[in-house]
Amino acid sequence: MSPATLTTLCALGWGVFLGAHLAFNGRWWPWLAVSLLPPPLFAAVPLALLMASAATGSESGLALAAGCLLAGWSQDGINYRALRRGSQPMAQSDGVRVVSWNTQHWNQGREPDRFYAFLHTLPADVYLLQEYLNGFEGGEVWDIDDEERLRREFPGHHLAVDNNAVTLSRFPLAAPPVPVGACSLRVDLRTPDGVLSTYNVHIPVQLTVMNPFGAAFFRDMRRRHEARRREYDALVADLLANPHPFLVSGDFNTSAAIGDIRRMPRTAHDAIGANRSLFPASWHARWRVRLWRIDWVFTSAGIRVGQYAFRDPGGLSDHLAQDVTITTTIEEMNH
Repeated sequence: MSPATLTTLCALGWGVFLGAHLAFNGRWWPWLAVSLLPPPLFAAVPLALLMASAATGSESGLALAAGCLLAGWSQDGINYRALRRGSQPMAQSDGVRVVSWNTQHWNQGREPDRFYAFLHTLPADVYLLQEYLNGFEGGEVWDIDDEERLRREFPGHHLAVDNNAVTLSRFPLAAPPVPVGACSLRVDLRTPDGVLSTYNVHIPVQLTVMNPFGAAFFRDMRRRHEARRREYDALVADLLANPHPFLVSGDFNTSAAIGDIRRMPRTAHDAIGANRSLFPASWHARWRVRLWRIDWVFTSAGIRVGQYAFRDPGGLSDHLAQDVTITTTIEEMNH
């Protein structure tokens, strides 16, 4: 077999895999394990095939590899909009600053003073904090009550707590908080420009670390697939019925290569274009090399994202904090 033929077969094999990935990803529960592949592979593999095809003179390999690169661009986690030379980001004082962060079981096992000191380094108008709970071996979860400390640390903010989420806002609440599904919290805020709905999101993780060859592993994966589907369905249903402009942020436990993110409605626009990084990553914060993004920000029409960055929590969590500043693009959102 010639090198050109081998390269063509490799490109064809990747094309078949990519086609199956696009068809089954987010739709068939066993594919959830496959979707955990690193997103950069969906760019690295076809690029390697392009170079191999060029070196071996395989025209069919070139065509297949180029097609795979184009077909998989939405899966690779690359922020192509960072390549464009845009305007300077707005100053944080020019808009509403929102900090969203998975705290990894709040301040469990760490010094509370250091935990709150980190939050104060990011003086926000709105905080969307996930995992307001303590977790233990065996999957056991304990509810916690840190409201007294929260009110003392943020005296100028209004507090909403539900579904293991904390929303702190210097804007008053326009309505009682609304739990969405079992893991998210909607809070409508009365800003100077009108009502803004914030969604504090935490989608369940895909897999439990256990023997991947046992029946229990597949039962757990299917159960988690259904739980994730319920959470996405509840979130999407609430977004579609919501008459207010919205900001959705949190830990989706979903990379660009996981098809569940396609469940988000078209009215929810990914804010990553305001990020300056070509390879934005929010996880794993404690590792020297950050892997990829599983924390997201979405906004509706009428909201402009002026700046969007990830902040290192200094070992307090395995997630970086999302720091985003928004403004409205219309004079009045609603009243």
